[in-house]
Amino acid sequence: MSMMIAALMFVPLLAVALAHLLWSMGRTWPIRDEKLLAQTVTGFENVERMPPKLASLAVAIITMASGIAALSLADHDSGGVWLTLLGVPLAAVFITRGAIGYTKRWADKTPHLSFRYNDRRVYSPLCLLLGAGFVALTILRLL
Repeated sequence: MSMMIAALMFVPLLAVALAHLLWSMGRTWPIRDEKLLAQTVTGFENVERMPPKLASLAVAIITMASGIAALSLADHDSGGVWLTLLGVPLAAVFITRGAIGYTKRWADKTPHLSFRYNDRRVYSPLCLLLGAGFVALTILRLL
């Protein structure tokens, strides 16, 4: 059961990591126009360009590390207590990001319609599911 949860978590984390890796290399996939991509990905008012390439690279690395952590948590015999404890802050980060996506304050900070649409239907629910996955993997390690 743990490996299935971890695999289902790893696939979207890998996709997000690959997208950020492409953006860190200056690519604008999947939208050709950088301004529209920036509005869709960040949602902030008056955004004209994508965030710095180094920031995108950092997100790619952190996201990939989160995916690897999910796979590692599924192996009950490795990592010891420190790996088990890593599941708690990872769950908290993803659940917090998912929940913030539904607040009025976040909606006021990120008014672009393309971002709002994607945030409510993709980004926030995905973060909540990933957070729940980390909670499940952590609990299953303790059983």
